[in-house]
Amino acid sequence: MRQLGIGELARQVGMRPSALRYYESVGLLPAADRAAGRRVYPAGIVRRIALIKMAQRAGFTLAEIRGLLDSDAERGATRQWRALAESKLPELDRFIEQTQILRNAVADCLACGCMNFEKCELLSADGPGSC
Repeated sequence: MRQLGIGELARQVGMRPSALRYYESVGLLPAADRAAGRRVYPAGIVRRIALIKMAQRAGFTLAEIRGLLDSDAERGATRQWRALAESKLPELDRFIEQTQILRNAVADCLACGCMNFEKCELLSADGPGSC
């Protein structure tokens, strides 16, 4: 099986080698083999890192991700993933709602066009009026 040095792996997954060493230290990645004193990983580790990155973008904590990855039985991992995902969806919905509010505020500021932050009524404590 092909093995990747830590530098090559870091380039492939768009991370720094120090982040990969950290993932290893907190149990997200299995301990790397050594070749000539350097960390080497099986090529299949790229998929595991993709899962970790996706879960992080979705808002899962490293502890939650580690728990998911530590599940030995495939069926247990599936149940655990389902439970984590179901508990995360309301949080993601709130984040989307808050982000949409921010997006609309930026769009409103652009539409206003006054670009005078000192006097813009959209930014006043009294709330928006007409600029």
